[in-house]
Amino acid sequence: MLYRRRTLDLPRGKLETPVLFPVRNLGKRSSDNTPAYAGTIPEFSAAMINARSIRNREPMWNRLTNGVSLREEMGVPEDTIVFADSGGFDFSSEEVDTTPAETLDTQRQLNADIYGTVDLPLSRENRDAENERRVDQSTQYALEASDQLDSGGFLLASVHGYDPETVRNNVRYLENHGDFDGYALGSMVPIRTDYTKVTKLILAARKATDKHLHVYGLGGLVYQPLLLYLGVDSFDSSAFIRSAGNRNYLIPGFGGEELRNIESLEHLPCPCPICGQRSLDEIREDRTALTRHNLWALATELRRFRYVAESGRDIEEYLDLRFQGNEVTLRAYETAKQQVRRLT
Repeated sequence: MLYRRRTLDLPRGKLETPVLFPVRNLGKRSSDNTPAYAGTIPEFSAAMINARSIRNREPMWNRLTNGVSLREEMGVPEDTIVFADSGGFDFSSEEVDTTPAETLDTQRQLNADIYGTVDLPLSRENRDAENERRVDQSTQYALEASDQLDSGGFLLASVHGYDPETVRNNVRYLENHGDFDGYALGSMVPIRTDYTKVTKLILAARKATDKHLHVYGLGGLVYQPLLLYLGVDSFDSSAFIRSAGNRNYLIPGFGGEELRNIESLEHLPCPCPICGQRSLDEIREDRTALTRHNLWALATELRRFRYVAESGRDIEEYLDLRFQGNEVTLRAYETAKQQVRRLT
């Protein structure tokens, strides 16, 4: 079991890990309509933003460069920890329209605490040669950022790889040639249903470095326990927003459930501050409430894992039960367990 707890000393304060960064839609819309959560859910005093989207939305960028702080724009406390990625996921289908220097400049102006380097995610449709080019280009972008970052900012090199060996070699190359506080593993979302492959790639990264390890885009209910078991320090997710848009109710320990499948219930199974006093009908008619519940569900999943770990209970027994009802995720977990046991 590679689960671990650490404390990051960041410009705006200390951040306890492992931690989930809820992905904000700031910059993707004319205003940030992510429901308020910072200050109400203790685990979530952090946020993930897309630096490129914010910079490209001119009215918002003008406000941010004329006295409005990023946290004011988001409506969160000023001590909220912000991870600004480069917006690399947009480069899956678009040309790169920034440079490592420009992205660092944007991240600095936003007063972000954690910087993700410019990267070119892989896709299943790309040919091997093209994916190899993207891996190499992302590595070069990371090294350029390392060279140009003078002080401040916790720099995570974005890493991609189509197999464990590529991921492992990339992390080690960056470790030897750059100066990074940790690494952020990408290109996971397009292959997220291949749980066994994803866990092997993550384990390769974990084995290659003891520094902070972030995984982009896989912080939902099902992946969370796997990431924690594999020693991932942080992850991010927009599942709480996307699921609410589909009237999908996240249930800790289970996963997502469409509300229409359980509409005979008067009250939903979660006693969180959102669901505790409301009926199913009230939650169904209030998308904001459903989104906020989904965030509580993610927090609860994290709390359960921490409880099992801190109380000295057998985490592998817990995960055996947690994944019992899903053959695919159980198989991925069993594969990960065999590999982890060889390491510990």
